[in-house]
Amino acid sequence: MYSLKLIAVFLAISGVVGVAVGYYLRLIISLGKKGSMELEIKEMLLAAKEEAKKITIDAETKATKTLEDIRKEAKEKEVLISQSQSRLIKKEEFLDKRQTDLDKEVELVKTRVTEIKAIREQAEKIHGERISALEKVARMTAEEAKTEIIKTVEKQAEEDILVRMNKLESQGEEMLEQKAKDILAISIQRLASSVASDIMSTSVPIPSDDIKGKIIGKEGRNIKAFERITGVEVMVDDTPGAITISSFDPVRRHTARLALEELIKDGRIQPSRIEQIVEKAKQDINKTIKEKGEQAAYECGVIGLDPRILLILGRLHFRTSYGQNVLQHSIEMAHIAGMIAEELGANVQVAKAGALLHDLGKALDHEVTGTHVEIGRRILQKFGAPEEVIKAMQAHHEEYPYETVESRIVQTADAISGARPGARRDNIENYLKRLGDLEATANSFKGIEKAYALQAGREIRVFVKPEEMTDVESKQLARDIALKIEKDLKYPGEIKVIVIRETRTTEFAR
Repeated sequence: MYSLKLIAVFLAISGVVGVAVGYYLRLIISLGKKGSMELEIKEMLLAAKEEAKKITIDAETKATKTLEDIRKEAKEKEVLISQSQSRLIKKEEFLDKRQTDLDKEVELVKTRVTEIKAIREQAEKIHGERISALEKVARMTAEEAKTEIIKTVEKQAEEDILVRMNKLESQGEEMLEQKAKDILAISIQRLASSVASDIMSTSVPIPSDDIKGKIIGKEGRNIKAFERITGVEVMVDDTPGAITISSFDPVRRHTARLALEELIKDGRIQPSRIEQIVEKAKQDINKTIKEKGEQAAYECGVIGLDPRILLILGRLHFRTSYGQNVLQHSIEMAHIAGMIAEELGANVQVAKAGALLHDLGKALDHEVTGTHVEIGRRILQKFGAPEEVIKAMQAHHEEYPYETVESRIVQTADAISGARPGARRDNIENYLKRLGDLEATANSFKGIEKAYALQAGREIRVFVKPEEMTDVESKQLARDIALKIEKDLKYPGEIKVIVIRETRTTEFAR
């Protein structure tokens, strides 16, 4: 029991001693930390003072430098202001001097004006006195004398003026005629195209007449199938070595010819084979049509056309007019029209496009009602062709008025291309019939004595009875005949109508 108390006392004393020792140690540590913090604060204060001193010195240096720059700039501005003031003073002195000189000149001008007025008044007075003296001598006023002189001069010069006017008019017509001939001659010379005609034949040669039986087939089965698929008429007659294909559509006719030639070469002629060959021929023809249309536009330099227009244009490769290939005729026209437009300063592209597309309606005139001009016009409008191109192409047969200079150029190019030697040809029967129709048309009018068709039907000379028709009526007759020919007859190019009225009086001296 005593031991436990002793241990408790010992523990209590140990706790008190531990607490005292801990407190003492804590006090020592606190005093150490306080000393180091004070030292750090003093060091920071010293560093701050040095930094402030340094900043103050830098600020004073910069302020001094800035002050010096401002003083220097102020001095420079003072110098510039002084110089400007000097220049202004000099300008004011110069202006004052100039104003003084101007005042002197104004005074001098006023003096001169006064002198000139006095001289003019004196001259007018002398002129009036001279006129009065002349009027007294001539016994007429100045106005009467002026009128008399003008009448005399006009009378003397009247004949010279008329001669001069006639000469100028004649020279003007000659110059215009020569210029027109030069333009046409240059255009034709630059073109220099071949005059060979192109006729698409409708006869298909066969190696022997035995092939005709195969083409006809049993009970006409093969030929009927061929005609139904191609849309043409096949004529197998007694003509040796040939079979004739007939159709108003040149594309169908050409397709049928290609297919028939291929069938004859292949030898297997039956409805199924005919259908295959015809389909292949159609594809070949369509490819050719597309190539021909694009080639024609490229050759003529006409760009921007709708592809559907080019497809229709390519169909003209299989169309002829009086033996002349229509597509080749259109290409030739485009070149001529472009040259004429270039010489005249007109729109070359519009003239070329109008000429190339002028006969576009002929590709479909066997399928669509209307003239080829109207058909072509509707096609171009439908596919968005420029309005100026439509105006250029629609007047080449005078169905529409000439609205632009390019429309006249296209008409001129059409006449040149169709009328040049060798461009078109016809068989003798049609040729003689055309001449007969031309003479009959002229003879249908009253007062006609004789009518002759000349120059292959491009000119007709009509002799009238002078006792039944006056000169004025003869002129009207020429116009009426030309209009009737345009209305009733079909012909390439143009026809010149000449009406001749002459009076012959015969007497005998005995």
